[in-house]
Amino acid sequence: MKAVLAGATGAAVVPATAAAPSAAARAAAPRFGRGVEGQRQADLGDGTYLNPIVPGDHPDPTILKDGADYYMTFSSFQSTPGAVIWHSRDLVNWTPITAALLKPIGTVWAMDLVKHGGRYFLYIPVLQPNRIATFVVHADHIRGPWSEPIDLGLDGCIDPGHIVGEDGRRYLFVNGFRRIGLADDGLSTVGRLEPAHTPWQYPQDWVVEMFAPEGPKLLRRGDWFYMISAVGGTSGPPTSHMVTVARARSIHGPWQDCPFNPIVRTRSADEPWWSRGHASVVEGPAGDWWMVYHGYENGFRTLGRQTLLEPIEWTADGWLRAKGGTLDRPLRKPRGGQAGPAGLALSDDFRGSRIGLQWSFFDAAPDELARARHGADGLTLRGKGSGPADCSPLTCLVGERSYEAELDFEVSGQAVGGLALFYDARGFVGLGIGEGQLRTWQYGQEQSWMRQPVNGQRHRLKVTNREHIVTFHHAAGDGPWVQHPWQMEVSGFHQNVFGGFLSLRIALIAAGQGDVRLTRFSYRGLGT
Repeated sequence: MKAVLAGATGAAVVPATAAAPSAAARAAAPRFGRGVEGQRQADLGDGTYLNPIVPGDHPDPTILKDGADYYMTFSSFQSTPGAVIWHSRDLVNWTPITAALLKPIGTVWAMDLVKHGGRYFLYIPVLQPNRIATFVVHADHIRGPWSEPIDLGLDGCIDPGHIVGEDGRRYLFVNGFRRIGLADDGLSTVGRLEPAHTPWQYPQDWVVEMFAPEGPKLLRRGDWFYMISAVGGTSGPPTSHMVTVARARSIHGPWQDCPFNPIVRTRSADEPWWSRGHASVVEGPAGDWWMVYHGYENGFRTLGRQTLLEPIEWTADGWLRAKGGTLDRPLRKPRGGQAGPAGLALSDDFRGSRIGLQWSFFDAAPDELARARHGADGLTLRGKGSGPADCSPLTCLVGERSYEAELDFEVSGQAVGGLALFYDARGFVGLGIGEGQLRTWQYGQEQSWMRQPVNGQRHRLKVTNREHIVTFHHAAGDGPWVQHPWQMEVSGFHQNVFGGFLSLRIALIAAGQGDVRLTRFSYRGLGT
């Protein structure tokens, strides 16, 4: 400890950096396209793409085809704003366009995005302190404004899937393969929740997390209704999650299971994507068919469940088969689509009139957005709590194995500003500056013995994450960077350790009694 402290107080002592990945590891790494800020891009520019199509933590995708446009959203958990909607015209290049939830309503799980009667609906399961509820929001235009959430009074259910039956009526299917009717306007339920189908059962000797029948997504094609769903659990062993199919001629059944079940499953921990499941099926721009679902990247569970795209085919007898194999190589893009922008720049000068789509508050209070004051000189956040665990940090998702981010900020009063990598209130690493001291947060707590004095009100912090090896730098004003003496390893910040189904995100900290003014944030992916 004394040796570490000696390095901490030296003016510009820079310990040796972590070793770079080996040549063999670099050669084995997939070769992604590179987009804005060096972020990895699925479109390889030669008519092929390499998964993921949306890198980083974008689980439980629900996709809507609306003419030539496609829209998709994902579970947003404790993030506010939440339910960010993404847009594409080719199923490969996606960019966010709006957030449908501007106020916290609880922990938001797998939703269903649909269009019916010219109006857009988003059915939202929410974990609240004393119940699991289901809400709906609606909008006349996909970019909003979206309505206030309406409580459907449907408790104890997750993963709603909307469908219109052969009788012209609307229904929601939920986990456990249960069904309930909806009113014609889609804003209330009708009748009772009732069993719809007995889920397909995998062999008992398969290595999975748990049975967990969930994620029903419904579509109608020809004379058949199809229910695409998941069993096996979304985390745990790499071979857990899977995609199953059932079909019926009536929305009321009887349903028959696909003879090819499961049509998608990770069968070996050697595959590049683990626990593949929770799929939605959609028709491509030229009439071919595709499936979107999520999976963990082998060796990088810290990035959360990422969105994957796989081609499918319809058999002569009306079943569907997946055609992408293990997704270990580039695949042909969907035919007939129009490529557009991909991703979103995370860098920010904080001079806009609202928080950018890349940002969300974690575990926000109902009035959380009121903490933020926008101005020509940056974004000022009122301090809250004492550190990352209770300050509702401002976070953004990352999708790169390696990246670097910098933050410029000023502190006033007794505020503490900081830059961290954050999983949840129990798991984070980072640096904070306030009240004339540099603070070190390591593995979910402050290491108070590492405090050291710093001067001034204006500061810079930098974090570099090279395949789980994290290095921090700090600087006063425009002064030189000083490397923090403690490098950290963060490969364990994921669902199988902490629970919560989250990912390791970049977090901006504004804690204590006072204000933190954010003036510049920059991000760049470092490749492999």
